[in-house]
Amino acid sequence: MSKKILKNLVVFAMLSLLALPIVTMAQSNLDVGMNEIEEGFGDNGLGNTDPRTTVARLINVAMLFLGIIAVVIILLGGFKWMTAGGNEDKVGEAKKLMGAGVVGLVIVLSAWGIANFILGRLITATN
Repeated sequence: MSKKILKNLVVFAMLSLLALPIVTMAQSNLDVGMNEIEEGFGDNGLGNTDPRTTVARLINVAMLFLGIIAVVIILLGGFKWMTAGGNEDKVGEAKKLMGAGVVGLVIVLSAWGIANFILGRLITATN
């Protein structure tokens, strides 16, 4: 059994070595020389936006979604409280849900403030 596995590994290694020029695009005719770097990366679709600004935008979008989720949790807790019908167990669950939503919202807003502060200092320090 082990000879068969060893044989398969050797065959896989040989085929991998044969495919290596294709993977590295050694036969490619792409012109990716220094002239594209000097021209601002040409038309590669990446744009010319500063990576720090891109990271800041991504963090803002992520915090926006997390904030929306926290608000939805608070609203679900309020809905659960309103439909509890005087049942103390359901009211207790609703209060816990609303408390968790408020704590989540505080955490998201704190994280956004810290990230905004750090990225702002990073951008001004490196300019």
